[in-house]
Amino acid sequence: MKIKYELLKNDGKARLGKLHTNYGTYDTPMFMPVGTLANVKTLMPEELKAIHSAIILSNTYHLWLRPGEDVVLHAGGLHKFMNYDGPILTDSGGFQVFSLAKKKDITEEGVKFKSHIDGRELLLTPELSIQIQNKLDSDIAMSFDECIDYPVTHEYAKASTERTLRWAKRGKDVHSNPNQSLFGIVQGGEFEDLRKWSAEETVKLDFDGYSIGGTSIGEPKDVMYKMISYAIPYLPQDKPRYLMGVGEPLDILEGVRQGVDMFDCVHPTRLARHGNAFTRCGKINLHNAKYKEDFTPIEDGCDCYTCKNFTKAYVRHLLVCNETNAGRLLSIHNLRFLIRLTEEIREAIKEDRFEEYSKEFIDKYDKKAN
Repeated sequence: MKIKYELLKNDGKARLGKLHTNYGTYDTPMFMPVGTLANVKTLMPEELKAIHSAIILSNTYHLWLRPGEDVVLHAGGLHKFMNYDGPILTDSGGFQVFSLAKKKDITEEGVKFKSHIDGRELLLTPELSIQIQNKLDSDIAMSFDECIDYPVTHEYAKASTERTLRWAKRGKDVHSNPNQSLFGIVQGGEFEDLRKWSAEETVKLDFDGYSIGGTSIGEPKDVMYKMISYAIPYLPQDKPRYLMGVGEPLDILEGVRQGVDMFDCVHPTRLARHGNAFTRCGKINLHNAKYKEDFTPIEDGCDCYTCKNFTKAYVRHLLVCNETNAGRLLSIHNLRFLIRLTEEIREAIKEDRFEEYSKEFIDKYDKKAN
């Protein structure tokens, strides 16, 4: 079936909802771990379930190159291929492609670029992106769009946003997987008129959900928050809203405040591999010598496997010795931290105290423990 979104209540603009999928019903707002290569780095499916993960992401571009969408299709789709029995979202490959392509190689047809693996010349079109995702058999596929750089001129952003809409129509026309939902993506750069236009025109195409793209790409926080605010008022109440590539706790809170339901980012696992951990008092770096004999958990009261079983001193020891389990343990903690944050946000919305919860969290997080 297609996914279905059920809005339960609002607290201001913050939304409490349920997302009905082929693999169960899940509460929103939610944070979605990223498994680029059909694998959340260093973690097993049962570990994802243990941290209460719901939807996870995989990457169309990377799976197209390795192992190839036909291999995944013959395995029975992504769920069987990676043995994950929860919902999966595949991005369009657009972000990766545009990081590899030059502007002159972005045309109406699609995007020409060189493979990061072997340098082959490749062409990814809106139709091909959707056809790959159809074969991957994810629960949610994403339209192919151009992720606009920051900053750009209004002229460039307008031409790009208009092309993204044309690409969205082309992708929707070839989408053929009846059990897969398709999300449209709102672009427009930092420009209010383009964000409004993109949101209104994309909604007219009647997608199963809507994403706000082109954020968290190096722009200042105030600009990112404005980008969200320019698009949100024009998105329907009865469909999910997804803010792409955002995984900082304070950004999640701001997104929820404006009415976002879904978030994803590689940030928590990337931080983990570099020895950093989220805590209620800000991020900490376990490489710091002060943790050498700190025999307390990363965070008191955290219910993740790492905090219930190991100390900062032990995780630091693994980091110093370049042991893989250091990144594993920190990834478990960081992902659980963000998922637990969204659980608490949902409870606060339910009790009409989201703003109070948000202020308390921000006040403590801004202490910036190191």
